[in-house]
Amino acid sequence: DVQLVESGGGSVQAGGSLRLSCSVHGYTHSSACMAWFRQAPGKEREGVASIHTSASRTRYGDFVKGRFTISEDTSNRTLYLQMDNLIPEDTAMYYCATKSGRPGACDSWNEYADWGQGTQVTVS
Repeated sequence: DVQLVESGGGSVQAGGSLRLSCSVHGYTHSSACMAWFRQAPGKEREGVASIHTSASRTRYGDFVKGRFTISEDTSNRTLYLQMDNLIPEDTAMYYCATKSGRPGACDSWNEYADWGQGTQVTVS
């Protein structure tokens, strides 16, 4: 089993930055997609960013508009999301997730099998 533990959330003012981390524990497939999702109260969950474990492919939600960067440190088994120029609309619970697959699988936000508990981001 894989366990994902998010950290780094908090409260910031508009225009500020946060870096979220997701620590991966347990077995993961060598070829996998890692992603960040978010869900605000009363709204559907949406994909924020994804990356393949080969780091060969990334994808961002349309609303990101160059403000966020997803990265991974495979030696430390940690996924990151650097968020800059935050706006109040970014307020949500942020989750990391993973699924096995080839790089092309990361183009879809669907079928993510394992999820963390989430970390809250509040922008005022």
